[in-house]
Amino acid sequence: MTPGARLAAAIEIVADMDARHRPVAEALKDWGMSHRFAGAGDRAAIGNIVYDALRRRRSTAFLMGSDAPRAVVLGSIGRDLGADALAVQIDGVPHAPEPLTAEEAGRLLAPADNAAEPVRADVPDWLAPSLRRAFGDDWVAEGEALASRPPLDIRVNRLKAERAKVAKELAAAGAIDSPFSPDGLRVPPTSGNRRHPNVQSEPAFLKGLFEIQDEGSQLAAAMVGARPGMQVLDLCAGAGGKTLALAAAMANKGQLFATDRDKYRLAPIFERIKRAGTRNVQVRAAGADLSDLKGEMDRVMVDAPCTGTGTWRRRPDIKWRLTEHALADRQAEQAAILREAAEFVKPGGRLVYVTCSVLPEENQDQVASFLSDRPDFGAVPAADVIAGAGLPAEFAAKLEAAVIAVPGGVQLTPRRTATDGFFIAVLQKT
Repeated sequence: MTPGARLAAAIEIVADMDARHRPVAEALKDWGMSHRFAGAGDRAAIGNIVYDALRRRRSTAFLMGSDAPRAVVLGSIGRDLGADALAVQIDGVPHAPEPLTAEEAGRLLAPADNAAEPVRADVPDWLAPSLRRAFGDDWVAEGEALASRPPLDIRVNRLKAERAKVAKELAAAGAIDSPFSPDGLRVPPTSGNRRHPNVQSEPAFLKGLFEIQDEGSQLAAAMVGARPGMQVLDLCAGAGGKTLALAAAMANKGQLFATDRDKYRLAPIFERIKRAGTRNVQVRAAGADLSDLKGEMDRVMVDAPCTGTGTWRRRPDIKWRLTEHALADRQAEQAAILREAAEFVKPGGRLVYVTCSVLPEENQDQVASFLSDRPDFGAVPAADVIAGAGLPAEFAAKLEAAVIAVPGGVQLTPRRTATDGFFIAVLQKT
């Protein structure tokens, strides 16, 4: 496919999403199924165009004076290439979009510089107060970072391999050591039409030597402070990414219980446990009786359901679908799960609350509310949370300098730590 034809396809996909209110991954998959002539390179390039357009949809719409699919797709590309280079890709090219109008070209040649802060941050207006409260004067820059392309992060499975060995096997994929996690490797963000390599087809992955996992997620699991011989409960295990990281930190010693309310989210964990060589994980089915674990756990991790605002780089479509009602629903779920989780912590044990969100309503506000109801718990200071992660001194020092220490926890962000936006709070039962 020509670059112009790829742009036309991207416009078609964004239009389909708008008309049918569907997730971007679903729309891209359906387009690929119905256009089988498109090769893997074409599909990757189209996906990049669509994701970039969604990440910066609001600022591009402001620039182009329209939120229509054509405007946000051509505007997103035009911001990077310039009007002249974009015109070369589409003017008179078969299957390409119609040529740029004089107004479209003019807007690309003279970008507007008077956009409001929520436009520059590429966020809905109603979220601006929350983000301002979270980040102060840096909130627009944090929003811009959340609209960038993410890297591909990998966690080496220390039960089977060392980082140097896996790095050598993935050298051709461009993997380098990640900055904060001693078990992490990173393939940097792509540019242009390039896509990340399919590392899940590598022999090292099939042998269980590594998992794909954002470095922020790796660090959140490390801050649980799970150690060999402990009794640990992962109450919202999902597909098991953090569960496997906890098992590795425990060196397969002790007991790690994993469960989730959603049996479909939990289903992949069994194959992943087998591949990783994990032997200390007991999976409890969704809705299973956990009364035998109450008051017995050294560590309880709550990877709480949340708005996912910290994952906007990877899932930009959810940014524009999020509503105040949905945020309120997540807050109610989080409060209920925290109350439930507290019952499993033994005296002296720790409850670790994690979200992939950057909103105070889901993070420090939830911690403050919980602590007001449970005076038998206290928040561990941010420096001690990082110290408890067991990172080598040089990693811990870099991380402490990069994170945002907030009341009741630690905040990671794409701008500060080059990770997804994760919040971690460690609450100790006194």
